[in-house]
Amino acid sequence: MSGMEKQQEGPVRRESGSKRRVLNRPVLIASVAGCAVLGGVLVLLPWERPAEPAPPSPGAQAMAAVGDGVPAALPGLAELIDEREKAVRARPRDATSWAVLGAAYVEQGRRLADPASYPRAEHALRTSLTVRPQRNTRALAGLAALSNARRDFRAARRWGEAALKLEPRRWTTYPLLIDAYTGLGEHKAAKRTLDRLTELRSGPAVLARAAAVYRDRGWREDAAAALADAAAGARAPAERAAYLERTGQLAWERGDPEVALRHFREAVRLDPDQRAAQAGQGRALAALGRTTEALNAYRVALAGQPCPRYALELGELYESLGMPEAARVQYDLLRERVRAAAAGGADEELVLGRFEADHGDPEAAVRRLRAEWRRQPGTEVADALGWALYRAGEPEKALRFALAATDSERGGGVRDAVSMYHRGVIERELKRYGAARRHLAEALRINPRFSPLHARAAREASQELGEPPDEDVPEMAGP
Repeated sequence: MSGMEKQQEGPVRRESGSKRRVLNRPVLIASVAGCAVLGGVLVLLPWERPAEPAPPSPGAQAMAAVGDGVPAALPGLAELIDEREKAVRARPRDATSWAVLGAAYVEQGRRLADPASYPRAEHALRTSLTVRPQRNTRALAGLAALSNARRDFRAARRWGEAALKLEPRRWTTYPLLIDAYTGLGEHKAAKRTLDRLTELRSGPAVLARAAAVYRDRGWREDAAAALADAAAGARAPAERAAYLERTGQLAWERGDPEVALRHFREAVRLDPDQRAAQAGQGRALAALGRTTEALNAYRVALAGQPCPRYALELGELYESLGMPEAARVQYDLLRERVRAAAAGGADEELVLGRFEADHGDPEAAVRRLRAEWRRQPGTEVADALGWALYRAGEPEKALRFALAATDSERGGGVRDAVSMYHRGVIERELKRYGAARRHLAEALRINPRFSPLHARAAREASQELGEPPDEDVPEMAGP
C-alpha cells in the first residue's frame, strides 16, 4: 500500500467511528428515558416490606423453655404436652418426644402444685430410657428435675450426676445438681457446681441460679443484683415473671414489703399464672396491715396453685386476726394437699412438720422431721427440726439443729428472720440470755414483720429479756 493510500485510510476510519458515536446517541437517550420511566413507575408502586417472621407458637416457646430449664407459661405447656402426647402415640419409639413430654409434665406439676402430674412424668421419662437406654442424657436430666420437684434430693443428685457423666458440657444439667446439693445441705458442692456452670454458660438462667446460691450463702446484695440482671435479660414473659418473683422474695426477706409488693405485682402482670408472686403479695400486704387485700391475694394463689405452704401462711394470718375457724379450714387443706403429694410421690413432710410443731402435735412433728433429716439434711429441715424439738420440750437437742441452720460454718448462711427467731427463743429457754437477746434482735432487724404470728412473739420475747445487764456489756478498750 502506498503512503498516500495510508493517509486516506486514517480519516475514513475516524469518520466511521464518529458516525457510530452519532448513531448510538439516540439509543442511549432512549435507554435513559426508559429507565427514568421505569423508575417513576417503581416509585408509584406501593412499597412492600419483607414479611416479618411469625412469632413462635406458645407450644414452641414452652419447648424452648423446657429445653433450657427455665419457667414456661401454662398455656404453652398445655399445648406442648398435647403435641407430644400425639407424637408418642404416632411414634411410640420416639425417645426424644417421650423425654420432652416427661419434662413438660414436671414443669406443669410444679406450676400447678399438682402432684398427679409427677407419675405421668415418671412414666414418660422411664419409657424414654427404655426406648433408648444408652446415652439418653435428656431423660436422665428429666428424672433429676422430677426428683427435685418431689423433694427427693438424693435421687436428684444420682440422676443429675449420671447425666453429667454422659455429657459434661451440657450446661442445663448443672442447675439440677445445684438444687439437689442445696436440698442435701451440700453447700460447697453447690458452689463448685455453680462455678463450673458459669464457665460453660452465661445468661439469665445462669444468673438466676447463681442468685439462689448467693442467697443461701447469705450474700443477699449479690443475689439481688444477679436477679435484676436475669430479669432484664429474660426473653419470655413467664421467665421474667419468675425472676421478678424471686426478687420480690429477697426484698421481703430483708424486711422491705413495699419493694417486694412492687416486684410481685409486676410478675403477676407479666404472667397472671404466677401464683408464687400472688402468695408473695399476700405476705407483703399482711405486713403492711392491708389484711383484706392480703386475704384475697392468698385465696387467688391457692385457687390456682394449692400449695401446702400457702395454706399454712393463710391459716396463720387468719389466726392472727382472731379467726380460728377460718384458720382451721386452711390447716385441713394443708393436710389434704400433703396427702395428695404423697400419693404422687412428692415429699411435703417439711411443711407438715412445721405445721404440727406450732399448731398440732410437736412430738409428731419431731418424728416426721427426724425422718426428713435422715433423707435430706438441708438448712430448712435443720431449722424446722430444731424448732419442733423445742416445742416438744427438748431445748438442748433443739439448739444443735438451730445452730446448724444459722451458723455459716455449718452451712446456715441464710440467717433469715424466722431461723434467728427460733434460735433466740431456744437460747432463752436454756438461759443463754445474752445470745438470746442478740438473735431475737437480729430477727427483728432483718425483717420486723416476718410473720403475723411469730413476729409479735419475737417482740414480746425481746421485751421480756430487756436490756443486757452491765456485766454483759463489753468494756471499752482504753486509750
